[in-house]
Amino acid sequence: MAVPFRRTSKTRRNKRRTHFKLSVPGMVKCPHCGEWKLAHRVCKECGTYKGETVVEK
Repeated sequence: MAVPFRRTSKTRRNKRRTHFKLSVPGMVKCPHCGEWKLAHRVCKECGTYKGETVVEK
C-alpha cells in the first residue's frame, strides 16, 4: 500500500480546502411586503410572485 513520504502540512491542506465551503442562498427583498425571500420563489409572508398574488393566506 502506498504511504506518503512526508506528512501534509496544515498550510498545504488548508490551501486545498479553500473552495470547500457553504454557499449563501440568493436572498432578495420582496417588492410587495419588504421581507427577505429566496430569489425566483413565492414570498412566504405575503404569497406574491412577480406582482401577482399566488397563494392566499
